[in-house]
Amino acid sequence: MAKRDYYEVLGVSKSASADEIKKAYRRLAMKHHPDRNKGETESESKFKEAKEAYEVLRDSDKRAAYDRFGHDGLRGAGMGGPGGFSAEGFSDIFGDVFGDIFGGGGRRGGRQVFRGADLGYELRLDLERAVRGDTVTIDVPSQVTCEVCDGSGAKKGTTPVQCSTCGGAGQVRMQQGFFSIQQTCPACKGAGTMISDPCETCHGRGRVRKTRTLSVKVPAGVDDGDRIRLSGEGEAGRNGGPPGDLYVEIRLEPHKIFVRDGADLSCEVPISYATAALGGDVELPTLDGNVSLKVPAGTQSGNVFRLRGKGVTMVRDPRKGDLFAKVAVETPVNLTNEQKELLSKFDTKVQKGGDKHSPRADTWFDTVKRFFERIGH
Repeated sequence: MAKRDYYEVLGVSKSASADEIKKAYRRLAMKHHPDRNKGETESESKFKEAKEAYEVLRDSDKRAAYDRFGHDGLRGAGMGGPGGFSAEGFSDIFGDVFGDIFGGGGRRGGRQVFRGADLGYELRLDLERAVRGDTVTIDVPSQVTCEVCDGSGAKKGTTPVQCSTCGGAGQVRMQQGFFSIQQTCPACKGAGTMISDPCETCHGRGRVRKTRTLSVKVPAGVDDGDRIRLSGEGEAGRNGGPPGDLYVEIRLEPHKIFVRDGADLSCEVPISYATAALGGDVELPTLDGNVSLKVPAGTQSGNVFRLRGKGVTMVRDPRKGDLFAKVAVETPVNLTNEQKELLSKFDTKVQKGGDKHSPRADTWFDTVKRFFERIGH
């Protein structure tokens, strides 16, 4: 039976990139793997066919020969085993395609490398600094590359030796029936080397714990819970791997006057009994300075006044929020006898006016009266 075209097998065009070919093979291998399709000969056949196609198309020399001469151009090009596929070749393919899943890291110079861990830092700011933005200096403890051994872990003047277990590859293969699984070498932990004389500073780890001082630019308008990413400022990678990132999370300190809700601010403004009754101007603080709030006569405690554009501007929204001022009528305390007498006379005159002066109180008493009449008291 004539072999199918390798590009057709993988479902890619002849101009497909190496990455496209790799992704196509991975998809087919996952779909038709024998462990997932036990006893299904058709899936096993497609699995072998996909492996054979990938072994050719992943190799630039074999692919060039195939593109020019077809299947005949591959004779003597290292294709062995049933159907022109070698078991050794499949082990290399498996490590190439699935190593990132089972291996836990990338590879560099024949050894496994590991990206450094990401770090988190909680930055506490007062409202004013968060609204206006600032540049803040922070101290971050983390694992950094040892400067004495330059991250090798070996004592100065010595070098690590090749791991005898993995032969310097940093990984070992375990055969599980038909399938070969690539894992991190248990002896060298993926480094590919062993240290006989460790560095006295890092004790062979290649990294040391150190507190670094970093400068963080806080953009204007950040809010509680916002995160600022500092690329490459996390912990150092292992075996030459890239460092992680640092995420600075903003935490706003409680403010003595304002409560923030996104772009809006709110506050409580105490006013005197006379101002609430007669009306007047009250000085009101904002983040841009004091303003005058006009309180109309007859204002009740709990009334809320909205001052447009006196809130804050968010990081991703140029529109400025509003300030909501809730008035609280303050009851006079520590009155003199004269003040008490005047207030008592005033209250007597107000009560004689009934709902003319106290509409809410009069309505409330009527409601209470109807309630007790309904329950029979």
